[in-house]
Amino acid sequence: MNTLKYVIKRILLSVVILFFVALIIYTIMRCLPTSYIETVARQKSMQPGSKSFEEWMAQLSSAYGMDKGIIAGFFQWLGQAIQGQFGDSWQYTVPVVQKFKETIGTSFAMSAIAMVFEWLIAIPLGIIAARKQYSKTDYTISVIAIACMSLPTFFLIALLKLVFCVKLGWFDLIGAVGRNYQQLSSGGRFLDRAHHLVLPIVTLVLISIGSLMRYVRTNMLEVLNADYIRTARAKGLSERKVIYKHAFRNTLIPLVTFLGGSLPGLFGGALFTETMYSIQGIGYASYHAMVAGDIPFSMFYMTFSAILALLGNLLADILYAVVDPRVRVS
Repeated sequence: MNTLKYVIKRILLSVVILFFVALIIYTIMRCLPTSYIETVARQKSMQPGSKSFEEWMAQLSSAYGMDKGIIAGFFQWLGQAIQGQFGDSWQYTVPVVQKFKETIGTSFAMSAIAMVFEWLIAIPLGIIAARKQYSKTDYTISVIAIACMSLPTFFLIALLKLVFCVKLGWFDLIGAVGRNYQQLSSGGRFLDRAHHLVLPIVTLVLISIGSLMRYVRTNMLEVLNADYIRTARAKGLSERKVIYKHAFRNTLIPLVTFLGGSLPGLFGGALFTETMYSIQGIGYASYHAMVAGDIPFSMFYMTFSAILALLGNLLADILYAVVDPRVRVS
């Protein structure tokens, strides 16, 4: 019962936080120096026999609520958003929700696969580095982790393209499908898309694996130096049981925190990676929408990211009690 009250309280608090976050985002978007409305109004005013630029600006601004003050415009947007209506994207000329549904699948698949590989690789390496502290293995893993954390994403992508696309010719430079995609069978299309997503997924794994390896290593070192670990070893337990049954279990709370923070990236897309590889996921779409001043789509994307961040924190708090019986809501 206490847990249910806690969850309800956190959800209500998250709603309040989300309200003010959305207000801040809307205010920032309204203060942009230009928008897609001006571009459309200028194009329409240049057509033969068309109305003037000022008349088109007034008409389009009224249609999208841009002629009102920030507060009035925000509450108009909020009322529609609560009903699931986020308007039409100015950049893509389709409903925002429709564009989101078209692009989220690719982004989620990439991020989910990258996260699985990240955890499968980083956690064992972090544990090995902690077990063999100050050894050559520890130094090697630490150097790899620091290198992955330090490499700029654009440099890593350029390096991977140079090696695997230009020199070896194993992959195309950009795109999510090949030239003959339409002529392939359903199985061939699946393999073609999977082939084109290899480098983007490798990029996502490399840029995120370093921080998780260091995170696991640091927490494992703290646990391995605890008194109960010495006691377990003194009782004659095998090293494998000491590490994986006693030590690693007590590092799960920090890992749950890390997992909760990964939720926005899982559904929010990899904006920079998708853009440089021309993978038309949600990150790619949001980048071009923001560049074009597409306020409806940008508002939806950033509000969606805020919701994911709040849900990630709530999920992490709930999972604390699952992984550690000592954690209880009083």
